[in-house]
Amino acid sequence: MQRIILLITALFLIQCKQPPAQPTGLVTEKAMVVSARKEASEVGMAIMKRGGNAFDAMIGTELALAVAYPFAGNLGGGGFMVYRMNNGEVGALDYREKAPLAAHKDMYLDSLGNVIPGMSTVGATGVGVPGTIAGIFEVHEKFGSLPMEEIIQPVIALVDRGVEVTEKQAKRLDYYWDQIVEVNGDNTLFYNKCMPGDTLRYPALANTLRRIAKNGRDEFYKGETARILASFIQERGGFVTEEDLARYEAKWRQPIIFRYK
Repeated sequence: MQRIILLITALFLIQCKQPPAQPTGLVTEKAMVVSARKEASEVGMAIMKRGGNAFDAMIGTELALAVAYPFAGNLGGGGFMVYRMNNGEVGALDYREKAPLAAHKDMYLDSLGNVIPGMSTVGATGVGVPGTIAGIFEVHEKFGSLPMEEIIQPVIALVDRGVEVTEKQAKRLDYYWDQIVEVNGDNTLFYNKCMPGDTLRYPALANTLRRIAKNGRDEFYKGETARILASFIQERGGFVTEEDLARYEAKWRQPIIFRYK
């Protein structure tokens, strides 16, 4: 019995000497932003500390994910937002990508009616009309409190500062690198192969964000960015045109509501 007591005491002393676990990620007290990367969540929190509301923070976080987590967050894609206000009001915004005007049901089939491998998933022919920028401006018009330029500013600062490449990111970039070069060419503006701990910067993305901050939604859908984007896609055999971009609109939708348990 004495040996057991001594052993338990020893284990207890060892456990007591272990340092307390350090919190990881973003830690806050009065509000919270959750995203795939700490850097993006920090942008959202910084916006709220400036007096922005949750929708302002959502916009900043969405844009920051294009910098810190481009596999999911990006200006050339789309998404959706579902919200619930503290008074119980609910709503949803659909800003997913849309098919270009040239799309038709057989566009990815050969003359025999068989699916052409990769045509709908790799390269310019698989690109839809992006909705991210339309979505965030739609949210801002209805719910935003801070000026859009002020919301975008910390995102631009993040682009200029760069983000650290995680081990998982480095592996994914390495895995897809040949495909990135195949689709975009040797002069891709994305980056070179990265190692964990490297700093990833996107000067071209910073310039795009500055134009959007200055010129608003129309910069992406009717301005210089629209011309650059449509030209890039069409030069590589894609279908998206400047008209497709100019006609894009995000849609407010009524979410499905039901009782749970």
